[in-house]
Amino acid sequence: MPPRIAALDFVRGVAVLGILAINVTGFWGPLLATFNPMLPQPPAGSGYGGALWFITAYVLFEGKMRGLFTLLFGASMMLFADAAERRGANADLMQVRRLLWLMLFGYAHYVLLWWGDILLPYAVCGLIAFALRRLAPEPLAAAALLLFLASHGLEMIGDLAAITTESRVLAGHGTPAEAAEQAAMMGRIAASIAADGRILHAGFLEALRLRLTDAPFLPLENLGATFFETFPLMLLGMALLRMGLFTDEWDERTLRRMALIGIGAGGAMSAALIGWAALHHFPPGAMFVVMGSLAAIPHLLMTLGYLAALLLLWPRISGSAAGRRLAAAGRCAFTNYLGTTVVMSALFAGWGLGLGSVLPRAALPLVVLAGWALMLAWPQGWLARFGQGPLEALWRRLTWWGLARPAVYEG
Repeated sequence: MPPRIAALDFVRGVAVLGILAINVTGFWGPLLATFNPMLPQPPAGSGYGGALWFITAYVLFEGKMRGLFTLLFGASMMLFADAAERRGANADLMQVRRLLWLMLFGYAHYVLLWWGDILLPYAVCGLIAFALRRLAPEPLAAAALLLFLASHGLEMIGDLAAITTESRVLAGHGTPAEAAEQAAMMGRIAASIAADGRILHAGFLEALRLRLTDAPFLPLENLGATFFETFPLMLLGMALLRMGLFTDEWDERTLRRMALIGIGAGGAMSAALIGWAALHHFPPGAMFVVMGSLAAIPHLLMTLGYLAALLLLWPRISGSAAGRRLAAAGRCAFTNYLGTTVVMSALFAGWGLGLGSVLPRAALPLVVLAGWALMLAWPQGWLARFGQGPLEALWRRLTWWGLARPAVYEG
């Protein structure tokens, strides 16, 4: 396997494990639980364990693992195009086929199992991003960063004003109109938690019916909410691949500087944001901003810092058992991603063990560790026998359906 693909697999393996550390809260409770450790209302005597886990996951994982995954998705689209062209296929047509199938996988993932699907948004953003693949890498990277920073910067202006208004209301100094607006927001939060609770505690068929009748277009809403993160980062991943980041063309000194600045500055900013929120008891309106526009730059910095650090680490651990397991988990990332939805839904949903209404938030790190163990345990043996993860193989067969059979691995 080419070194760049092995490095990509390793980084992807770390990313898909890290994504579970964030997604586990969405499996355990309502959507808004992922935004605030005080939602839903923690039971009396539950202590601060849940808030501590939320803070830890925010600083280390939130936005950063998803960012890594998105960068690699962009890079992988370029590798797929290269592989298709080497076989004499039309790379544009094949990528469209590939992403349309991913879109169907994503909507099925949502309807059958979970509200937090990212596959459909990835497919739509990928279709747009891939149309720009022939741009030179430097202007492509510049355009990606400009779009990312401009979109989040404009959003931040209104969000800061909303935080100021909420602070006045919570301090008892808000106008009647501001107080009414805050009360309306709390009503929407309560309604959202109740609606999610009905799905979480329902049987399988009833949960499916509720998703189709109450929110059939939620994946498109998720696309709208995440577009200005997902699309620019895909472009950036495409550009970084062409600029040689994954092919040993960047010297260690540059990568080391990138890792130190990204993780150091981004981590300090993330810690400051969540520290402010904790000191103010996680105000509900402000938490949407702390998880959103204000976090965009810290997330981007840490994503790039993590990427550089992992690329520096890979040659040093590529021959170790841990390195091989993580790379194998990355080669089976599609199966691991959807497989963890099945396992976690079986643990937390009403049609499974129903632990969502029993297990405290503070116990979620133990669930994450168990999930990581499972995600690392099976891929090596499976790959040794079959060469590709089960869902990866299915996706490949569907993409090339009716055409010349491709090689097993395509990046």
